[in-house]
Amino acid sequence: MTLDQSAKTAQLYRMVMPDHLCPYGLKSKDLLERQGFTVEDHHLKTREATDAFQREHGVDTTPQTFIDGRRIGGYDDLRAHFGKEVPQEDETSYKPVIAIFSVAFLMALAVSWAAFGTVLTVRALEWFIAISMTLLAVQKLQDVESFSTMFLNYDLLARRQVRYGYVYPFGEALAGILMIAGALIWVAVPVALFIGTVGTVSVFKAVYIDKRELKCACVGGSSNVPLGFVSLTENLMMIVMAIWMPIRMYWLG
Repeated sequence: MTLDQSAKTAQLYRMVMPDHLCPYGLKSKDLLERQGFTVEDHHLKTREATDAFQREHGVDTTPQTFIDGRRIGGYDDLRAHFGKEVPQEDETSYKPVIAIFSVAFLMALAVSWAAFGTVLTVRALEWFIAISMTLLAVQKLQDVESFSTMFLNYDLLARRQVRYGYVYPFGEALAGILMIAGALIWVAVPVALFIGTVGTVSVFKAVYIDKRELKCACVGGSSNVPLGFVSLTENLMMIVMAIWMPIRMYWLG
């Protein structure tokens, strides 16, 4: 529909109750205002008023937006009406991984600046990898049960020893934290080397040999990240750190 730019008024019906303020109603109002509309904001203040509105218009949900007398629909419908992307629940996305690696990189630079007064240090790179490991582990630890279930789809060791799927995120977190501190490297190195090697072999087999299309458990069991490059990178980073840390500490000082 082509909007008449001279008619910029919309009617919005949303739940505004003492114990519930509809977040999608607020998002709809904000979106309409950003599109230049004057919003006639109608509050549905009781459950009875909401039910009556839904019966009258033959809808099951609120908020509902009307423009030029035409019902547009809820928040997702409104986004589509304005030509904006509508998130799909099962759509694969690399956004969680991009967010984690970006924050880890900035944190590493911040720690390097605090410790050395500069961001361009070898330790900054080490901290980036170690912080990434811990942030990824946190994603898994939010729901270990869900992670372990998704992990069983491709990890070769977990398929033989199911409990390994429950241990993995704790091992990744432990190795990452010790590498950030530069402490107990004799513990961090074998843990990172072991889980990194098993993970690399498992992902490579599932994706590049068996050609399976799976979701990656690297950012938790509810992830929509495709299995492949990201998980392979995660495991290779652990292997690199496991090899590099002893070299730096015992040969380079």
